[in-house]
Amino acid sequence: MNNLVGKRILVVDDEPLIAMLLEDILGDLGCIVVGPALEVGEAEALAREAALDAAILDVHLGKETCHSIAELLRDRQIPFVVASGDEEASAVPGSSGPLSKPFVLAAVETALTRVFA
Repeated sequence: MNNLVGKRILVVDDEPLIAMLLEDILGDLGCIVVGPALEVGEAEALAREAALDAAILDVHLGKETCHSIAELLRDRQIPFVVASGDEEASAVPGSSGPLSKPFVLAAVETALTRVFA
């Protein structure tokens, strides 16, 4: 049994199919998915008020970025990883590390295990 069972993970990605894939992976790991939030306003509301243990944020959300969401999470001391298919993930302050796309179970598990270590 991993240490991720029961952890509440906010999923933020503007691509519904990618968000669904991540939901499936997190479910397989025993996590509770919060969201997914497909746009910045929805994600900010969840980052501000939802009970969360961690978050996975896509860098690009339409024409916006995840920076405002990351700031809200930092203010609440909620760890997060930034998911991206490029190197811009490292440009988000406070991230517990990048998570490369496309998502695979082992990489998601490793990234979240690092968050809770």
